[in-house]
Amino acid sequence: MKSKKLVALGLAAAMCVSLAACGGSGSSSGKSSSGSATASSGNVANKDKPVVWFNRQPSNSSTGELDSNALHFNDNTYYVGFDANQGAELQGTMIADYIKAHKDEIDRNGDGVIGYVLAIGDIGHNDSIARTRGVRKALGTAVKDGDNIDYQAIGTNTDGSSKDVQDGSIDGVDLKIRELASQEMKNSAGATWDAATAGNAIQSWSSSFGDQIDIVVSNNDGMGMSMFNAWSKAQKVPTFGYDANSDAVAAIAEGYGGTISQHADVQAYLTLRVLRNALDGVDVMTGISKADDQGNVLEEGKDYRYDEKNRSFYALNLAVTADNYKDFTDSTKVYEPVSKQLNSDKKKVWLDIYNASDNFLGSTYQPLLEKYDDLMNLDVDYIGGDGQTESNITNRLGNPNQYDAFAINMVKTDNAASYTSLLQ
Repeated sequence: MKSKKLVALGLAAAMCVSLAACGGSGSSSGKSSSGSATASSGNVANKDKPVVWFNRQPSNSSTGELDSNALHFNDNTYYVGFDANQGAELQGTMIADYIKAHKDEIDRNGDGVIGYVLAIGDIGHNDSIARTRGVRKALGTAVKDGDNIDYQAIGTNTDGSSKDVQDGSIDGVDLKIRELASQEMKNSAGATWDAATAGNAIQSWSSSFGDQIDIVVSNNDGMGMSMFNAWSKAQKVPTFGYDANSDAVAAIAEGYGGTISQHADVQAYLTLRVLRNALDGVDVMTGISKADDQGNVLEEGKDYRYDEKNRSFYALNLAVTADNYKDFTDSTKVYEPVSKQLNSDKKKVWLDIYNASDNFLGSTYQPLLEKYDDLMNLDVDYIGGDGQTESNITNRLGNPNQYDAFAINMVKTDNAASYTSLLQ
């Protein structure tokens, strides 16, 4: 096992939590960064060292408003995630397309209603909010809360009387669509995106609703696969998730309806590449929109987009279905256009993952990071949190002086100051 392998605390190892990787969605788009970074050295103050927030964008968990102070902590601070709204819309469209293609057989009990249940990861998380809204919008079940679609969990709604959703429809399908139930999957310890809780929920829902459930939808694959294995696989009920985890992709051959790839290979590359560029004192777009000396380069608009105002890079999502899942069977394969070795001097990076037991981050994102850190000559210390408290992570950043750069994955999007205060 690599010496850099993430060390999980006993508490974290006992948990079974799964989270989609997640970032918010910025409001503007730009083509390049203004100016170049300054190379790191032993004389650089911690407050001036490169910082990349990844997977969870600093923001207000209630309003979604981005934390500008955190995103502009210093001149070498960026965020790397994925385009949450684009991915959410893609998941909704994927489910709607499936319904259209199977409209003659999808209504299991012939009641004229396509009933679905929805596993919500974290009602205060930007990506969870976006995915819930994306599904409801695509299926016509959305209800506006002010100017935006309501994203709250509704409990049960078998009679269609809920005020937070409505019976929907899809063009070309002569059936009502109803959200029968939705629930935030939070366990008794307070951890969200909890796969075990989702498995228990589908057992409860299936006992109550039986063959009224025609589709199972999840904010991520961890919860989706838990429900698939606990019930919907045996019942041949299509289940849709998000993240393109390897087990979910493989399960498409067994009836899993589909998932969304958030281009984790591009995200992992960008997470370390922006740090490498800052440490080398080159334009932040080197090896991103501009080919480096080795030929590494991404395609803007296809692989990612950049929001210059909010200093945020967003990988673009891809739908994974029965038509193309074989192309996604290895979720830890580096992206060929950015797979060439750099010649830069070795630098030391502190990087945390909010929950050592997280399925997506542990089985997909970190293995990719470990491949890219070798390609970029970065010596990375991987720190695994318990998924519940920020201090479980920050307590292990006792000596930031020994690091050249920092990559931060918060437990809660509101808590950026817990980290920046240690670097001040």
